[in-house]
Amino acid sequence: MTTPTGCPGLPAPAPSARKATIPGDEPAGRVTKRGIMWRIGSLTAAKDVLLARRETIQAGFTAEYIPRTIFRNHPILISDGPQHDEQRRNVARFFAPTVVAARYSHLMTAVVNNIIAQTKRTGTITLDEVALYYTVEVTASIIGLTHAKVPALARRLEKFFRQPPLDRTKPRLGRTNRQWITAAANGLGPIAGLLVFDVLPAVRSRTKNPREDVISHLIEQHYNLADILVECVTYGTAGMVTTREFITMACWHLLDDDALRQRYLAAAEDERLGMLAEIIRLEPPVGHLYRRVTKDYTVTDRDTEYGLQTGDLVDLDIRQANADPDAFPADPLQLCPARQRAKGVHDVGLSFGFGAHGCPGQHLALRETDALLHRLLKLPVTTVSEPDISWDDLIEGYKIRGLTLHLR
Repeated sequence: MTTPTGCPGLPAPAPSARKATIPGDEPAGRVTKRGIMWRIGSLTAAKDVLLARRETIQAGFTAEYIPRTIFRNHPILISDGPQHDEQRRNVARFFAPTVVAARYSHLMTAVVNNIIAQTKRTGTITLDEVALYYTVEVTASIIGLTHAKVPALARRLEKFFRQPPLDRTKPRLGRTNRQWITAAANGLGPIAGLLVFDVLPAVRSRTKNPREDVISHLIEQHYNLADILVECVTYGTAGMVTTREFITMACWHLLDDDALRQRYLAAAEDERLGMLAEIIRLEPPVGHLYRRVTKDYTVTDRDTEYGLQTGDLVDLDIRQANADPDAFPADPLQLCPARQRAKGVHDVGLSFGFGAHGCPGQHLALRETDALLHRLLKLPVTTVSEPDISWDDLIEGYKIRGLTLHLR
């Protein structure tokens, strides 16, 4: 390719510029229902659901199967209402753009320097492997999990996602007893390791000498050990898994489009972040979000009302919503930096959620990605082979493995 694809006035090379595609996953409609599950691909309707604070609760990431009685403070992943709002306000300061720039830029630079040095020394680099350690090191610093070596922490977090398949439309997620036992075994091992080697040392250290990190904040808020552990799993896996995949995906797009790569390398930071926002809109690392209806209410799409009833499961199809032509009128399945969008629509679409359950780490993820790719792609690197894509049932997102780069 020689020109950025999908922009007004430029020919589109294919119906879709997406690299992560699922055969047979074509949308059936903007708002559809099958059994007790609604599937919503309208961005406006999806936002309405995410804003329905009193009518829905979190149902994604197996949140409904997490025992709540052991927690003094409900984990931020599964809490809703005033408690969730307070939790979000309290941790927002760790992810604010000014804080990320002032407190973590030096860490990102130091890690990236090591990656660049490694690339120059070996002549090759497998990006998804490097991105794993990079994202874990940055995330661990923000959380306060700084006692174990990064590779060991990364292995524990990665093992947590080795889970059996699931089907949210079926009772007990469609899993057999054997699969639930496997899920517990695969999950409890890494969590036990995280507790012993990462969380306990951090809690002991921060209890004596608090720092500006999430664990110190949780101790100050009188969270018990179980509370702190599940929050570390939440922040650790979110910061590692989705950002790792996005770094690899963004690099893949930039390597495949020479003009886009050159435009990115020549741009100022704000424009680069906008280009990355467009890539994550097109390729959201988390493809679906789920809510459970707790009170009858109505959503509207294109002047048509749909009545959602108590007990219904709502599947917010982020991939479809991010390509909604009502929100992104011009070639929504193409990659077009600085594209036009409807009023009130974010440049990232719903890739980081929306409203109270929006991801607080949006700015961190984009800056983290830019800090690495802007340096790496200045080198004369080329793709050795196309990577493999698979899908993770737990987050319903893509996994990219094997993007190996060669330094000419």
